[in-house]
Amino acid sequence: MKLQQLIRRYKNQTHQTNEQLAKQFHVSENTVSRWLRGEVTSLQEETAHNVSAVLGFDVSAMLKGKAITLKQPVLGHVKAGYDLFLESDYLGEESVSDEEYQQGDFFLRISGNSMVMDGISDGSLVYVRRCDCVENGAIAVVAIGEEVTVKHFWKEQDRIILKAANPDVADRVFTAQEAQQLPVSVLGRVLFCKRYF
Repeated sequence: MKLQQLIRRYKNQTHQTNEQLAKQFHVSENTVSRWLRGEVTSLQEETAHNVSAVLGFDVSAMLKGKAITLKQPVLGHVKAGYDLFLESDYLGEESVSDEEYQQGDFFLRISGNSMVMDGISDGSLVYVRRCDCVENGAIAVVAIGEEVTVKHFWKEQDRIILKAANPDVADRVFTAQEAQQLPVSVLGRVLFCKRYF
């Protein structure tokens, strides 16, 4: 992964300005701008140390192409079912590959079995890319008011349908008006699931 990609990704994840990043990394705002444009491809030792401390991994090793362990946060629990509120607790970290690190943003721990036919069962971790829309049929993390669930998401002209992957769990259907009032909104797309036995 290149320096430009690392800094751009961190900026997008944290929604910080170049000025805020500069303060965090102990560099000038101009330096951050040059990183983001791809004009700088390596870091001096002290700067690499500062950036590594903020990002949580050895940036110098990564820029040299060495294998390093990347981690993404495990944030709260989400129900593969209905009627559970998202707890925004930080539950730890999970290792990911370089490619996975670039694709997703965080893990959520699943409670319930409404997505069991898709291999997502109670206790599983789902890896999520933050986004506010998904293609029809994708497995999405969806907020229904303050409740959060993982379901297949379908949006039609006049309604939203959340479909379970378990024949014992009913689909939920929202009219356009209900979806706007509650609101019903996509928080992210599930990329894959990890299960430990």
